[in-house]
Amino acid sequence: MTTPPEPPGQPPYPPPAYPQPVPAATGPRAWLEYHLLLRAGERGQWRYAVGLFVLAVLMYVVAPIVLIIPFVVWYVVQSGGDGAVLRSDLEALVDTTDPTPATLAYLLLSLSAAIPLTWLVVRTLHGLKPRWLASVRPRIRWRFLLACVGLSVVALLVNFVLSAVVPAPAAGGDVSGDPNAWSPTMRDFLLVILLLTPLQAVGEEYAFRGYLTQAFGGLFGSRAAAVIGPAVLFALAHGLGQSVPIFIDRLAFGLVAGVLVILTGGLEAGIAFHVLNNWVAFTLAAVYLDMGDALNPTGGSWWDIPVTVVKSLVYVGLAVLVARRMGLTTTADPAVLEASRRRV
Repeated sequence: MTTPPEPPGQPPYPPPAYPQPVPAATGPRAWLEYHLLLRAGERGQWRYAVGLFVLAVLMYVVAPIVLIIPFVVWYVVQSGGDGAVLRSDLEALVDTTDPTPATLAYLLLSLSAAIPLTWLVVRTLHGLKPRWLASVRPRIRWRFLLACVGLSVVALLVNFVLSAVVPAPAAGGDVSGDPNAWSPTMRDFLLVILLLTPLQAVGEEYAFRGYLTQAFGGLFGSRAAAVIGPAVLFALAHGLGQSVPIFIDRLAFGLVAGVLVILTGGLEAGIAFHVLNNWVAFTLAAVYLDMGDALNPTGGSWWDIPVTVVKSLVYVGLAVLVARRMGLTTTADPAVLEASRRRV
């Protein structure tokens, strides 16, 4: 029996119902990791270089000048208009070799200014909402941040254990002796540390692990550049006169924090780690050591580096594990970023 011919122009069978391919622009591979988020903003490679320059000027020139104004007003009132007293007070304010609580407050507030300054640069130069600096959500993921605070305590305990067994004192100096004598100055230092250190640490994270990570990532399109570039600048920003061990120790911290940003999709892990580290370092300096040495460390031991590396690796492993257990995403839909772009 022969099969009757099909009508002209008709296929012998209906087309197979294969699933249609997902367009590349909306497929999972097109989703952006944290360090690439600025690529969904206003176009132009020049924006990244200009943003880095503008942020540096705002942080290290404009912010210190603006924030010194209320201190000047206060000193003018206190000095009764005496020029010599006013000049002495201002010199003491910026003298980090022999700092007062006001010196520490001024320094921490200046670094805290990086929070609104990075928001300003992202909004005006890249046309994205500042919340994209927090994470790929885009917002601070508070449950994860609180979990990372606990993980930072675990990492700190590891640091103390290792510091007790290495051949030389770990970073922070020798705190095995008697504490400094209690005084109003120590009280004021501790109040400044308690209240302003979190803002200072968050400011540095928004600047170095936030904007700089996204700027280097947008400029080079590379995870390595997005981690290494900000880490080097972070270490250099702590002073050109620091010893090699201290520089490497801070570089290692910057590398760890940068890796955490990409592996977890946000700043929370770095913020928790940074806040607790600085709280402990400044508190030990106020109670046992000298605040001037803490702000201008010149020594440092090579044994500090393995302590930092082991502590950091423990923290990275725990933070990434918790992030995965919580099901945190590490990428953002570019369509959502495009929708949030500033409309002029």
